[in-house]
Amino acid sequence: MSSVPRLGNERLVIATHNAGKLREMSALLAAHGVDCVSAGDLGLPEPEETGTTFIENALLKAHAAAKAANLPALADDSGLSVVALGGRPGVYTADWAERQWFEGDKGRDWYMAMGKVEGLLCEQGAEVDRSCWFTSVLAIAWPDGSEAVYEGRAMGSFTWPPRGKMGFGYDPAFIPEGFDRTFAELELSEKQAISHRADAFRKLVAEQFPG
Repeated sequence: MSSVPRLGNERLVIATHNAGKLREMSALLAAHGVDCVSAGDLGLPEPEETGTTFIENALLKAHAAAKAANLPALADDSGLSVVALGGRPGVYTADWAERQWFEGDKGRDWYMAMGKVEGLLCEQGAEVDRSCWFTSVLAIAWPDGSEAVYEGRAMGSFTWPPRGKMGFGYDPAFIPEGFDRTFAELELSEKQAISHRADAFRKLVAEQFPG
């Protein structure tokens, strides 16, 4: 059985055009001396996410970036799963945030997405179970086709109205277990200690940077 490939001294492409994800990933990797560059900075196209699981989509993005840049690439596929909604939006988390034009930039309307979740919960009544979790799958791909996958979770509850301005995506509506503040109200260092992405990163670091 072949061993898991390891990151070397090459630059690492962060396969995202999301500034928030890039900021978090770069900060988490900085302690290990990894030189990061984003797919957006390299002008790489965003591949269509045709997978039906977080793992499939993370690997799809990582391999596309590794092949295009001829460098190892790290991709994240993450999403929010709500118990009362049968795990939705799940892998389709980003799709619930329909693309809109904001000041000349075509981005996603995350407030709309959070509102959809809240609307569906409200339809089930005031006593609806608001427990939910974030999943993050980190996939590393190398130009030769090698790959490695790491998965993390953060449990919490969905709140309304959204609070805080320091997060991104659904962060303003997610209160992690053991806290009374949303992800978007936490300082970056606090979030990095408990987030789904941090959980996946701990597993990545243990294997990629042992000792």
